[in-house]
Amino acid sequence: MQAEPKNKQVGREQERERPAHPEASAEPQSLVGEEYEVEVGPVAHGGHCIARTAEGQVLFVRHTLPGERVVARVTEGETGARFLRADAVRVLEASKDRIEAPCPYAGPGRCGGCDWQHAKPGAQRRFKGEVIAEQLKRLAGLTPEEAGWDGTVMPAEGDKLPAGEVPQWRTRVQYAVDAEGRAGLRRHRSHEVERIDHCMIAAPGVTELGIERRDWTGMETVEAIAATGSQDRQVVLTPRPGGRLPLVELDKPVSVLRVDEKTGGVHRVHGRPFVRERADGRTHRVGGGGFWQVHPKAADTLVTAVMQGLLPRKGDMALDLYCGVGLFAGALADRIGEKGAVLGIESGKRAVEDARHNLADFPRVRIEQGKVDSVLPRTGITEVDLIVLDPPRAGAGRATVTHLTTLAARRIAYVACDPAALARDLGYFREGGYRVRMLRAFDLFPMTHHVECVAILEPAAKGS
Repeated sequence: MQAEPKNKQVGREQERERPAHPEASAEPQSLVGEEYEVEVGPVAHGGHCIARTAEGQVLFVRHTLPGERVVARVTEGETGARFLRADAVRVLEASKDRIEAPCPYAGPGRCGGCDWQHAKPGAQRRFKGEVIAEQLKRLAGLTPEEAGWDGTVMPAEGDKLPAGEVPQWRTRVQYAVDAEGRAGLRRHRSHEVERIDHCMIAAPGVTELGIERRDWTGMETVEAIAATGSQDRQVVLTPRPGGRLPLVELDKPVSVLRVDEKTGGVHRVHGRPFVRERADGRTHRVGGGGFWQVHPKAADTLVTAVMQGLLPRKGDMALDLYCGVGLFAGALADRIGEKGAVLGIESGKRAVEDARHNLADFPRVRIEQGKVDSVLPRTGITEVDLIVLDPPRAGAGRATVTHLTTLAARRIAYVACDPAALARDLGYFREGGYRVRMLRAFDLFPMTHHVECVAILEPAAKGS
C-alpha cells in the first residue's frame, strides 16, 4: 500500500463537521474513535508511547513502539483536552523491537493486564530503563550516573527468555467475572471483562486451579493465590451485592476466603485463612489475601538488594516502614543480632498480626500499627542506624521523607514500585541532606510497564 503523508489525520473525522478551532467551541466534542496517522516518539510512564497529531495534540498511544509509524485510534479524550489516549490499530512502519504478541488476548481493545506483549523482552527492559531515567531527571534532577545506576533493568532469575516465550510469574491473579459467571481479565481502563481460557503470565500454581473453567455466577471478582515455597493455594471471592457463594470445587485443594460486601473485611470460608510464603530462608504467614510480592523471585531479589546496600552491623537500630508482614524487618533482625533492634510500622491490622507472628522469635523486634506519618513521630525516636521503607505506589511523600532525614541514619533503603513517586521522594531526600549512593532496577513484572527499584541513600556530606 502507498503510505499517506506523515501526521495526516485519517478516517471519518475528515467528513465530520467540526469547528475550525475546536478549543474555542463552547462544548467539547468527543474524539473517541477518531484516527490519526502519526510518528511515534519516546516511551512514557504507564505502558504507552508519545505521539502528536498534526494539530499538535498529544497522544498517549498503546500497542506501539518508539520510532514506528502507526494509525492511532482515540480511546479517550475530547476537543481541547491536554492529551488523548489511543491504541495503535495499524502498524505502517514497524520497529525492529516488535514481535507478534504471544498472548491471543493482547491487543487494542482486549485484555489490559499486559502492556508490552508486542515487544522483545530485552526491549521491554530497555523501555523501563528509559522511563526510570526520564523520571529521575524530570522529578529529582538526577542523571543515572548521579544516582549510582548503570541504566540497566535486570530480569529476575529464570526470566531471561527468547522472544515469543513468556515468563509464568504472576502468583496472584485477580479475575473479573462477567454477567454470565465467566472469569476473565478487565480490559484496559475499563470494567468490561475479556474472557480468557488461560493467562500466559500466571504462575503454574494459579493455572492449575482451573479458575477460567468454572462458573462464578454471583461473584464480582475471584483472586487466585499460589504461594511461593509452599503448596498453599487460596481463592478470595468478592460477591456481587446479594450474590451467594458458589461451591468451590477446583482442580487442586484450596482454602477459600470471602470479602464482606459491606465492610470490605476478609473472612475465612474454609481452609487456612493464610498462605505460607518462603523468602530469605524464613516462612512468612500472609493472611486475608494480604500483600506479598507477586513474582516468585521478587522477595528474595529485593531482600538481597536491600541488605547488600545497607550492610547491617551487629547492634544496629533499624526502622522498617510500611513493613507489611515483616519481610525486611526479619531480614534486618537476623543480621543485626541480639543486641540490635528493629521497629516496624504498618497500617494494615491483619498484616500487623502476621508480622508479629512471623517475627515472634526476635524479642527485639516491635511492630506498631498505624500510618507511618502519624506513628513515627509518636515513638520519640530521634536517631537510628538504618531505615528501610517500602511505601505503596503513591510513595512516602514530603512530610515522611523530611522526618526521616532528621534521624541521622547511616543508610536508607527505599524500595519503590513506581519510578515517578521514587524520583519525587529522592528530590525530597536531597533537600534534607541525603544523596543516592546506588540504585538498582529489576523487571519483576514482565510484559507490563511496572518495574521495581531499590535506592540506597546516605548523608550527602559522607559522599562529598
